[in-house]
Parts: sequence; structure tokens; C-alpha cells
Amino acid sequence: MTSAEAGALRRLAPPARRFLAHRKGVLVRLALWSLAESGQAFLVGHAVARSVDEGFLAGDPRRGLLWLGVALVAVLSGARVVRGVFAQLAGVTEPLRDGLVRRAVDRSMARAAPGGPGGTDRAAVSRLTNQVEIARDSFAGLVLTLRSFVFTAAGALLGLLSLHPALLVVVLPPLAAGLALFLVTLRPMAAAQRRALAADEALGDHAASARAALRDLAACGTGPGVERRGADLVADAAAAARTLAGWAAVRTAALGVAGHLPVLALLIAVEWLRGHGVSVGALLGAFTYLVQSLLPALHTLMTALGAAGSRLLVVLDRILGPETETETEPETEAETDRVPVPDRVPEPVSVLKSQPGPTTASASAAAFAVDMAAAPAVELRAVTLSYGARAEPVLDALDLCVAPGEHLAVVGPSGIGKSTLTRLVAGTLAPSSGEVRVAGRPVTGRPAAELAALRVLVPQDAYVFSGTVGDNLAYLSTDACRAELDAAVGAFGLGPLVERLGGLDGTVRPAELSPGERQLVALVRAYLSPAPLLLLDEATCHLDPASEARAEEALAGRAGTLVVVAHRLSSAVRADRTLVLDGVRARCGTHAELLDRSPLYRDLTGHWNS
Repeated sequence: MTSAEAGALRRLAPPARRFLAHRKGVLVRLALWSLAESGQAFLVGHAVARSVDEGFLAGDPRRGLLWLGVALVAVLSGARVVRGVFAQLAGVTEPLRDGLVRRAVDRSMARAAPGGPGGTDRAAVSRLTNQVEIARDSFAGLVLTLRSFVFTAAGALLGLLSLHPALLVVVLPPLAAGLALFLVTLRPMAAAQRRALAADEALGDHAASARAALRDLAACGTGPGVERRGADLVADAAAAARTLAGWAAVRTAALGVAGHLPVLALLIAVEWLRGHGVSVGALLGAFTYLVQSLLPALHTLMTALGAAGSRLLVVLDRILGPETETETEPETEAETDRVPVPDRVPEPVSVLKSQPGPTTASASAAAFAVDMAAAPAVELRAVTLSYGARAEPVLDALDLCVAPGEHLAVVGPSGIGKSTLTRLVAGTLAPSSGEVRVAGRPVTGRPAAELAALRVLVPQDAYVFSGTVGDNLAYLSTDACRAELDAAVGAFGLGPLVERLGGLDGTVRPAELSPGERQLVALVRAYLSPAPLLLLDEATCHLDPASEARAEEALAGRAGTLVVVAHRLSSAVRADRTLVLDGVRARCGTHAELLDRSPLYRDLTGHWNS
């Protein structure tokens, strides 16, 4: 056992004793039901032996059938015993879960209370949900497994002894040898599992950091060193996996010795046992004890004990033990699956609308002046956004100008900041620094009613409410007439769905719509909105390519500006311009321009095409 495991056991032993001491009544009732399980295991084999010796072999079939009826009753009573066991088990596991939840809440509140260490407890949600449920399930599994093995084994061994002591001489040695071999593998296999997990995590971290820094590695010529480090980590992971596989093989051998060797030994020793006065019925009863009771309980014990015990120990130590250094660090919130950003200060980015004609400095300045005079539909001025004081910026010094009526697509790797950009423009998220304007007006801090008049944001998970079809479509445009609704339905190809629901006056039940159908309803709703700016945050991801093209063409033909977080390459090709976010700098231009100027866009294009 490692020092970490020993320390965890020392920390957990006192609260475990206190917890069990307060539930003596439940434990006594659980033990009584378990004794009933022992009696059931005893009766099954004993009745089989008596049915053979005192019934069928003695020429009394009625007596044999009577004893088989006793065995059948014992088997059927197992359902009642299991029900009683689970009823009492809840009296132990549910208080454990409640206590762990209270402990997790108290621990998180103590951090935030005056005088506490402060900071955000980033593990609190995991402790309250996943870790507590793991602890409850693992504890319940251990109680069921250990209890079943102990009492079932007691009943079966007592039954073997009652049939003939010689049976124990044959069965016990291989059974004890297999069980001892299994117990010997517990600690080294747990250590091998930890080493394999650590090696796998180290390899994953190295691969992720190397992928994020490929350009720097190529520019600095440090690729061979990183490659050698990766090879070493692969070798370490392979060695750890081989060690783990070796111990798993030993555990499988232990299961074979304890689970199958007793039956084989009993078969081999039949002649010897018969010579020592063991009857045919006793032999058949012994086989019944092994196959029906003892060996299944042993198999369950060996299968569940190692994994459930280690998992329970780790989770309880996380919830009940002292806070680790990692837990005391302030949480750095970030977007889901955000990729790492290189640790350097990116240069400010200026993204301006491309204009046809000469590409001289004066022409660009004139175009920019025209855009500014027309009050850009969207304007970002040196916008930086970081989730936390010490976090890498998701967007850094981003300048962006989108002209009225323009169709802009936004692309980039997952987690790079595309959704963050749409939330900034929508005014639901404030930048760390810089300014965001829509139609010439700052959006940060603006009331929700004013923001609703400026823009519509359609997220990936579209919102549809219970009501009529017309109410859903006209939710953002209450004065839309029926002709406008019919025209919008036709433009988006929503006619079959509306007809299936019973027309515009039909009832919408959100649970009965597919994700794509919900997105189409939300897109038509945005199309009918009088807001001059539409923001689509992968709002067509559940549509097929043809439906997506039809929807985007309808939205682009609407009076106003369209900004789309692209889900497919075709969205970028259809747009007037495309903004490429890569975490360090941003580039903006047409599809053809970006293919020439942006390596990341070329990579994304190749990914989409493949």
C-alpha cells in the first residue's frame, strides 16, 4: 500500500467508525436478512442431497420430490431475501450520500465565508454530483458483495460440513489458494493502475501542448526534441500498460483457481470420497453448493472488490479529506473544450471590410471612412476577453468592423472564442477591455429591451415553447400578418412541418420536434424579427446541407446584417467575408483571399472537405 493510500485510510477510518456506530439498528437488520440468505444457501444443497439419498436412490420418489420442493422454495425465497436486503441497504447508503452532500456544501461555503481561503471552489459541482454518486454506488456495491460472499460462503461451507467433512478437505484448499492469490494482487494492481493512468495523462498533455505549438516548434527547430520526449512517454505508457496487463492476468488466474479448481478437484476426488463414505446425494449436493452459491459469490467478490474499493477510497478522500493545493487555486472559467493559447502577447488585430478596386492605402482609408460614416452594424474596438484575472485571453485586442447589410461568417477551432464573440456582440457578455458597438451604440450594460431591438441571437440549442405554430414564429414580431408568416414558412421550406402540426393554428409540443425542426422554427422567428442584426451561433448544425443553404440564403436576403458562426465550409463560401479566429491573431477576407493568406483557414477547409 502506498503512503497516499495509508494516509487516506487513516483519515477516513474515524469518520467511517462514527458513521457505522450511529446505524447499529440498520446493520443488525441487514445481518438478519443476510442470515436468511445463509439459510437459503444451506437449504438448496442439503435438500438436493437428501432428495437423492433418501428419495430417489432409496426407492421413495415422493420423498425425493418433497425434498426437491424444499430446494425450490429456498430458491424462490431468494427474491424476498434480496428485497429485504435492499430495503435495509438504503438505510446505510442514503445517509452516506446525504452526509457527503452536507460535507461538500459546508466545505465550499467555508471557502467563501469571511476568514476562509477565498477563491472559487472549482471541484464543488463534481463533489456534489458525480463524486457523491460514485461514493454511494461504490459503497453499496461493496456492502452487497462482501455481505453476500461472507454469508453465502458460511451457508455453503456449513452445508458441505453437514453432508460430510471430507468434502471440505477437497474443496477448501483450492478455494483458499485462489482467494489468497486474489488478495495478493490488490495492492500491486492498484499501483499499476495509477501508474498507467499517470502515464496516459502525461502522454495526452504532451500531445495537446505539442499540437498547439506546432508552428513555434517548426520555426525554432525544436521539433526533434519534442519528438524524442513523445517517444519516451509512449514507451512509458506501453510499459505501464504491460505491467497492468500482467497483474490482470494474475487476477484472472486467481479467479480460475478459486472459481473452477474446486469443481475439478471434486470430480477428481470422487472415488476417494466414495471410499470415505460420501454418498452420491452428498456429492451432488456438494456440486450444487459450489455451482449455485459459493463460486458465483466468489466471482462477484473478485470482480467488484478491487475496482469499487479503490474508487470509493479515492472519492471519499476527495470529499472528506483536506483541501489540496490544486483546489485552493482560483478557478479559471473558460469556454467548453477551449484549446490552449500560446503564452505570448499577440499583436493587435485590425479587421476591416474588403472593398473592390485598388488596394492602395488611400483606397483602404477611404473605404474605412465610408464604413464609419455609415455607422457600422457591428464594431469591436480593441476588445479583450479573459475568463479570470490570470487566464489567457480568449479574444485579445480584436478590432472588427461589419458594414450594414453584410454577411459575415466566423470560423476557427472548437473553443477558440466563436461563441464568446457572438455573446459579446449580443451584449450578454461584457469584455474585459475595449468597446463593442451595434448600429453605432455601445451594447455593454444596455437594458435587455434595448438589446432586443438591436439584435437577435439564435444559439445552437433552439428554444421552442408550447403554443401554436404562429405564436412560435411571430414571437419576436407580434405585428406580423398571416401573409408574412406564410411567406417566411415558404422561404425556409417549413411547409411540411407546419402542415403536419395542423397549420399556423396547430399546437407545438417541443418534445415531439427534432433538433433540426426546432432550429428551423427559431430561424424563421429570427427572420421575421425587426432587429437589424442576426447572430447565428451554429444555429444550423442540426440541418442537412440543403436546408442549411436554403436557410442562410433566406436570412442573407433579409434586410439587415447577418453574422454566422459557420458549421460547414459552405457557410463561409456563401458569406461576403469570413473572420478566422486562431487564438493569436484574426484574419478577415473572402474565401479566396483567406485560402491565400491564412494557413489555419486552409487547414479548416481541408478538414471540412475531408
